[in-house]
Amino acid sequence: MGLIHIEMFATLDLVGQAPGGPEEDPLGFPFGGWQAPLMNDVTGGQILAAYEGTDALLLGRRTYDIFAAYWPHQDGEGDEIAKLFNSIPKYVASRGRPDLSWEGSTQLGPDLAGAVREIRDRHEHVKVVGSLNLVQTLLHEKLFDRLDLWIHPIVLGVGKKVFDGGEVPTNVTLLEPPAASPNGTVYLRYGLVEGTPETGDMTASDQNG
Repeated sequence: MGLIHIEMFATLDLVGQAPGGPEEDPLGFPFGGWQAPLMNDVTGGQILAAYEGTDALLLGRRTYDIFAAYWPHQDGEGDEIAKLFNSIPKYVASRGRPDLSWEGSTQLGPDLAGAVREIRDRHEHVKVVGSLNLVQTLLHEKLFDRLDLWIHPIVLGVGKKVFDGGEVPTNVTLLEPPAASPNGTVYLRYGLVEGTPETGDMTASDQNG
């Protein structure tokens, strides 16, 4: 069985909406493209390394449409992300009828949870990029294995958040030490573990200490 990786860029208040540009979500969100001024060589290297071994993409409809309009035209010399995205299978979670002309694209059926499980059995490393609505479903069903989270040093106060109502009580573990870029962006890599969060009594803990 393979792994489902959620790749997510977020602000300090965990807004994950439209990081790449204003065109990603032009209606009602004033900060589209908030990530661009914060990108640097360190963060770029972390992102590139995170995609090593990826053999499929799992995308929501909006993210798929944005990617399909951009990446097929970026397959230039040295663009490793473009080469990767254009060469591997793309799976689209949508109730509508997306244009699947991007080579290797397939629309998932109405049983999303079942389809994601089949994809995980078929591939080694499936990446979920952006796709905030889809992410809520994956969080609710615990249909993910890794969560790569880049926290950027800004607060927006508005926008759709990474954890925006789909989540359920879940345990995760930090898989490697946090890594910070010079401008304060922090990269966190978590893995899903069994069980639900425990509770305790801080007073009892103090007495035992």
